[in-house]
Amino acid sequence: MDFRWLGTVSYADALALQNELVEQHHRGEIGDTVLLLEHEPVYTIGRTRDQTSLRDPVGLPHPVYEINRGGQATFHGPGQLVGYLILDLNVHGRDLHEYLRRIESFLIAFAGHFGMKAGRREGLTGVWVEDRKLASIGVGVRKWITMHGFGLNVSSDLSGYEAITPCGIAGVTMTSLSRENSLLEHGREITVEEAAFAIEPFIREAFAPGAAL
Repeated sequence: MDFRWLGTVSYADALALQNELVEQHHRGEIGDTVLLLEHEPVYTIGRTRDQTSLRDPVGLPHPVYEINRGGQATFHGPGQLVGYLILDLNVHGRDLHEYLRRIESFLIAFAGHFGMKAGRREGLTGVWVEDRKLASIGVGVRKWITMHGFGLNVSSDLSGYEAITPCGIAGVTMTSLSRENSLLEHGREITVEEAAFAIEPFIREAFAPGAAL
């Protein structure tokens, strides 16, 4: 599994790179690849007729991309670790439900690395700390090669979510590694780059043969 830390990348450039890597994986030119990065501020939404989670599409402070993943609107921007997984599900099991659970699993374990107890919520994809949402997940698949992935909030600044209804969940409270870490005895602000380099072994373990969900 090849990991690439890209730093800050525009959404358009990252999407083009994902599409290119998916095609390369189909042709057998590369193996499983994980892109870790930060985005310039942007909103994304899955291809759905219901776009009420954008609230006021004309008045949004950042651009909107409609993309081939499931789900309602979310925010990507500075202070959030984005992970794009270009994986072959012919190897990791042709089961999208299990794939989503594996992503949740390594994010939950990773939150534990910083001393917080995260988990799932019944019927909702993503990772939560009690009733606060820590990470959003949305995936796409082409001929069983995956793209898109997760957005893990790292910074204490979550103002980018204020103009939307995140994931279409009314009244949801967003949180981050740094916000939750600040509640601990020796809490501190965590950087995206620190999180990017620390998460690699958690992803590798989640997709190792025989890994538990």
